[in-house]
Amino acid sequence: MQKKGEVKPYVPAEVKLTEMTFRAILSGVIMAVVLGAANTYIGLKAGMTISATFPAAVVAMAVMRILRGSILEENIARTTASVGEALAAGAIFTIPAFVISGVWSDFNYLESTLIMLVGGVLGVLFIIILRKPLVNDPELPYPESVACAEMVKAGQRGETGAKYVFSMMGVSALIELFKNNRGIKLFEETISGFVEFGKYKIKLFNGSDSFINSKTYTGGIFLSTPVASPALIGVGYIIGPRLSAVAFSGGVLGWWLFIPLAIFFNTGISDLFKTGMDWENLTHSVWYYQVRPIAVGAMIVGAFHTLWGMRNQLFQGIAKGIKDTTHLRMGKGTYSRLEDDLPILVVIGAVVLFIVPITLIYYYFTKNLLSAVVASIVMTLTGFLFSAVAGYLVGVMGGSNNPISGLTLSSLVIAAVLMVALGVKGTAGVEVVLGVAAVVCTALGIAGDMLQDLKVGQILGGTPRKMQIAEIIGVLFTSLVLVFPMSILHRGTEGGIGGKYLPAPQAGLMSVMSKGIVSGEIAWPLIIFGGVLAFALILLKTPSPTLIAVGMYLPFETTSAIFVGGMIKYVADLIVKKKAYSESEMVQIENRGILLASGLVAGESITGVLLAGLYLLNINLPHISENPFIGLLVFPIVALILIVFPMRKSL
Repeated sequence: MQKKGEVKPYVPAEVKLTEMTFRAILSGVIMAVVLGAANTYIGLKAGMTISATFPAAVVAMAVMRILRGSILEENIARTTASVGEALAAGAIFTIPAFVISGVWSDFNYLESTLIMLVGGVLGVLFIIILRKPLVNDPELPYPESVACAEMVKAGQRGETGAKYVFSMMGVSALIELFKNNRGIKLFEETISGFVEFGKYKIKLFNGSDSFINSKTYTGGIFLSTPVASPALIGVGYIIGPRLSAVAFSGGVLGWWLFIPLAIFFNTGISDLFKTGMDWENLTHSVWYYQVRPIAVGAMIVGAFHTLWGMRNQLFQGIAKGIKDTTHLRMGKGTYSRLEDDLPILVVIGAVVLFIVPITLIYYYFTKNLLSAVVASIVMTLTGFLFSAVAGYLVGVMGGSNNPISGLTLSSLVIAAVLMVALGVKGTAGVEVVLGVAAVVCTALGIAGDMLQDLKVGQILGGTPRKMQIAEIIGVLFTSLVLVFPMSILHRGTEGGIGGKYLPAPQAGLMSVMSKGIVSGEIAWPLIIFGGVLAFALILLKTPSPTLIAVGMYLPFETTSAIFVGGMIKYVADLIVKKKAYSESEMVQIENRGILLASGLVAGESITGVLLAGLYLLNINLPHISENPFIGLLVFPIVALILIVFPMRKSL
């Protein structure tokens, strides 16, 4: 019987198939550029990118089927292609901040390209070092990696499992078509509103109980239905009730505790309300500018705690990599294609050497050698630290929910504090701090994507070394062209990037934080409160303080949708236990459930990219309705699918 966490590859180690071919790399590079450009627009407009893992897998399957390529060639093409979205996410969350903050008048091609190239390659190198401990961790479910691998395997098997995946891809795609603003809009994704509890007077007294003052405070809470997203529900189903509940607890803390407290005690909010701003927008402003910094502080402490908890696996994994490399050189080890990485000693040496070009970039910004060296060392250390954390979170929640902007903010805060301490202020200080954040963010984007790809490759039987080379090639070509869509959008859109039509929320937050810290105007108490919160959660032995901080950082509709998926899995497990199935039947039901959830995740992702492509071609589909209550039907439909259908032998 297969042990928990043990992976039996679809293509065994002893089987030799064509893998890293020119056609696989070329098709992957073309897809990477296209997906990167499309996600650049989406990310600048909506503040989020669409995971390219599933669209890339589907296109790779189609292309390689025409070319009669192998499943491992499909794997290489998908790995190369997914770089585009990952690099775009890292770039658009940070590089536009140079323009928004005013330190650049337009996008500088050379600086932008070097940042993306250096950050992207570093992300690959970091994950090569971290691959063994993270990919082989039996406690990490890797929901999107499993979903993608099952989809690819279903395509190879014909009817054996394909009907579960592809039928649910159709259901999910149809729902996305009717809820996406770029599709045939039929309903809103959520129903939300602010419930005001009323106004209350609180009397203040001094130590001798003498009356001082009384103020009127407004109480209220933001309520929202989970987003009607089959993909997020599918993610929650795959990761299970426990992890989805931990993430949701962060959302509850942020939206139902900290935001109401901030609104209640901030009497100035009532004055804002009188200007015409509604309570719901005020609530989101409080979340964005007050609660998210608390989440960032919690992430910093939680990240160190997560890394400390992983220290044994990390050290053992790195040591094993060095030992295996040494043994193979001496002819003592047994070579396995499935464990073949780029030589870890060479990789570590390359990471150290990368400090030189990074230092030169930062010296160009500051004209101060000491600050440039410090900034490059800080970037390398925080980049590696947060790559490990990002990889862990991808293993828990999937790449679509990787909070790279929150982790990047953490590195930005650390770099900014050090720059202020070294006396680097003004434009130079803002520029070097954003430079640190930009390299870290692109590294994290690629790190999360690559770890997800490597897990898919492990399940399918891909060779890690070849996937790592393919990822580096994808980074090289995508980084050379990605600045063009950013510059075109900035020049060709009214108000430019950071304006009404392309708000670039993450880049705007990076700009505000960097300028605020360098000028001494940042709200340090909020970040410190977040750190104290994480420390308290650690003392209470709360599961994954980092995941709780992520729940605070993400929109409430997102974490609650994941929680709904976890609860559906909980109900399904209860029913299966009550019906007393045999062990083999329970395994089949579990596998069918994962296949169905995988299809839900894949269908929405692919349709989102297709609709974005239509939008970029100025093809606007008609909106039928925006009735929010129709969206509520999504939840019983998906629940019925994920509870009932796995127990049936056929759809």
